[in-house]
Amino acid sequence: MVPTEQTKLPSSLSRWVLTIAGTFSLGLGIVGILLPLLPTTPFLLLAAACYARSSERLNNWLLNNPWFGNYLRNYWKGKGIPLKVKVLSISFLWITIGYSALFVVQILLGKIILVIIAIGVTIHILSIRVLKR
Repeated sequence: MVPTEQTKLPSSLSRWVLTIAGTFSLGLGIVGILLPLLPTTPFLLLAAACYARSSERLNNWLLNNPWFGNYLRNYWKGKGIPLKVKVLSISFLWITIGYSALFVVQILLGKIILVIIAIGVTIHILSIRVLKR
């Protein structure tokens, strides 16, 4: 699926649901920029997918947004993400999850789950190409 292609939907209700879901997902993605435990990329990609099917105007706005438009376009095209973003993402991920596992979460199972999530996200980030400028 390419996020710039507009897909016809059978009803305006579907468009509204997708627009609301995309906006909610975009909000979570923006919050994820500030809170490293909340992933940013999946929510921004979900917002782009929802907007591509519901609103050409919102889709164009998101993909041309000065903060994350270029990032989304490069990710969708498979070009990758800058090395600096990879390093910062993994660093913040492990700092916040490490702190949470050591000092916040008291239950052993919770600590294990946090570490497993961190490992999975790290593997995903490392699997993304490094963007060559």
